[in-house]
Amino acid sequence: MWNNHSKTQIMSTLTNKVAVVTGGNSGIGLAAAKELAAQGAKVVITGRNEKSLAEAANEMNATGIVSDQGDLAQIDQLVEAVKLKFGKIDILFLNAGIASFSPLEHASEDHYDAIMNLNVKGVFFTAQKFLPLLNDGGSIIFNTSVNARVGMPNSSVYAASKGALLSINRVLATELAPRKIRVNALSPGPVETPIFGKLGLSKEEMDGFGAVMEKKVALARFGRPEEIAKAVLFLASDDSSFVTGTELVVDGGLTINAVIN
Repeated sequence: MWNNHSKTQIMSTLTNKVAVVTGGNSGIGLAAAKELAAQGAKVVITGRNEKSLAEAANEMNATGIVSDQGDLAQIDQLVEAVKLKFGKIDILFLNAGIASFSPLEHASEDHYDAIMNLNVKGVFFTAQKFLPLLNDGGSIIFNTSVNARVGMPNSSVYAASKGALLSINRVLATELAPRKIRVNALSPGPVETPIFGKLGLSKEEMDGFGAVMEKKVALARFGRPEEIAKAVLFLASDDSSFVTGTELVVDGGLTINAVIN
């Protein structure tokens, strides 16, 4: 049974910590930012949509900064703004990214560049540019995807972008270990987020896709952003103080691949 003192401790897990969540105005990023704020962190969220960013920031009393992760100059401006307001940060959740799909024979250079510039180049340089602001003992979390491993048709470029992050994750974990900075990857499975509404599919196609996907998930449903946010909290907090260089898969059992159901 929890007493009031215990409740206070639980709600203060991240007191005096500063967290930056890229793409924090919707989906997993928004849920994670809310969770970090609820646990006492001072939260900075970024996004490209000024209206939705302002609404999200107001909702959780966070700092919202319009920034396009695909533009290195805007990343510089973001880092400078955070430095001026907070000086240092403790948590960097590299969540922003895009998902679009194409079979190999129809994939264009624009398709490739759009994904790689935002999902790999932008993420890499965001981590690099925030590094001088990141306190020793801090936490970097990459939002990757089970798509890096499952071989889903038409997802080659997207899957490659997430696979690149998994490799970067392991390398940075070794590079930053002398500063006690933990670097981990979070790989969600199918999650109910607005990104599924941006795939260019009709409602009937989306419903069909969802039904097929649910049959592949051991728990027979999509995940909720709030469930992924709990995993982000674990990797951001001292609860994961001996965890670095790993990939935490949160997919409801999608990748179990049972031989017999």
